[in-house]
Amino acid sequence: MRFRPCIDIHNGKVKQIVGGSLKDEGDFAKDNYVSEKDGAYYGSLYKNAGLKGGHIIILNPKFSPYYEEDVRQACLALKASEGTLQIGGGMTDENAAFFLEQGASHIIVTSFVFKDGRIDYENLKKICDVAGKEHLVLDLSCRKKDGGYYIVTDRWQKFTDVRLSHEILDELSGYCSEFLIHAVDVEGKSSGIEKELARMLGTWDGIPVTYAGGVSSYQDLALLKELGQDKIDVTIGSALDLFGGALNFDMVLSFCSEKEHKE
Repeated sequence: MRFRPCIDIHNGKVKQIVGGSLKDEGDFAKDNYVSEKDGAYYGSLYKNAGLKGGHIIILNPKFSPYYEEDVRQACLALKASEGTLQIGGGMTDENAAFFLEQGASHIIVTSFVFKDGRIDYENLKKICDVAGKEHLVLDLSCRKKDGGYYIVTDRWQKFTDVRLSHEILDELSGYCSEFLIHAVDVEGKSSGIEKELARMLGTWDGIPVTYAGGVSSYQDLALLKELGQDKIDVTIGSALDLFGGALNFDMVLSFCSEKEHKE
């Protein structure tokens, strides 16, 4: 289990939010932490720690007055990280090349591919052609409904009809090199992981998967490692001391690299 760092950008600031609170109207989100440092600081921090495969997520829509500043912060992080970070949030076939040129290692996409409640294979092929399968990550962030986990789009506000399953993972892995999966209902709440989701992901054999959502303790990390059969990578946001949380950054890195750690 590898640690994948994150840089979430909202209203022009690096911050951590409660995932389910995000709304386009009024550019609203319930903040857990708003950093005084810019994207370059975190991009450099993660690069110097030797971390790869982390992600930047732009949380404002393109029509937001904050979007331009979000992009500026993202580009600062990409430049500082020197090709070690991925980027998502409003990615399409029209802007993917720009962010790759800015230094992103991968493009993360959700809403462009999952439209009108279904998988838009035409758009999936378009962005795959632009970015290349080896540089594409599909964000299959999901929320629980009717006993299953359904992929959500438009900054986690809209449910699709696509239920997350081994069959869907098998199918979509033909178009991308990784999956990023936020358990949105627990995202930013530091309330524990989605055990059922972690177990399902851990029993799938395929391309790399990064799980995000609810990790708040070293016990949560150990549980994710167990349920994920040591195959799932992990992102921690609000619970990390970098963002005002209780988990020590260096200790998390040690835990995920299987070095001796103390609680």
